[in-house]
Amino acid sequence: MAESAFPTDPDAWRQTHLGRLLGHAMRRFDERVLELMAHDVNVPLALSNLAARAQVSAAHIHITRHLAREGSRLTELAQRAGMTKQAMGALVDQCEAWGLVTRGPDPLDARARRVLFTTDGLAWLDAFRGAVTQAEREFRASVGNDIATVVTIGLEAYTAG
Repeated sequence: MAESAFPTDPDAWRQTHLGRLLGHAMRRFDERVLELMAHDVNVPLALSNLAARAQVSAAHIHITRHLAREGSRLTELAQRAGMTKQAMGALVDQCEAWGLVTRGPDPLDARARRVLFTTDGLAWLDAFRGAVTQAEREFRASVGNDIATVVTIGLEAYTAG
């Protein structure tokens, strides 16, 4: 009997579709970034310890990725991160307690507040940049430069559309 080109498990696609692979890749990448940050001597010790004890999650990375250096309103931050304002508010509360961010007045609207990086938060942001750069180098070493370039170009095109 000839072997079928289709898997015998009709649900196998659920484990190997592109969305699942992208999700796994993003989690792996974020975990590596946090691991690198946990061992970065430039990260404030309290934040480094949080990262080392896995207290900082991918959700906290949303603030690092989306908060503008000059600060952002909570609604802008939530929109950029694809989160509800309430969920982002809880995340900001936690990051504020850790000393990553603070809330301050919005110079354009006296009624509004802006979320701003603290000095420790800016050190965290700089360490994040270095960790992302290192994780990208490791990705390129793992899959090869040509494949990494094609993946990057493909993802840029996909997310732009």
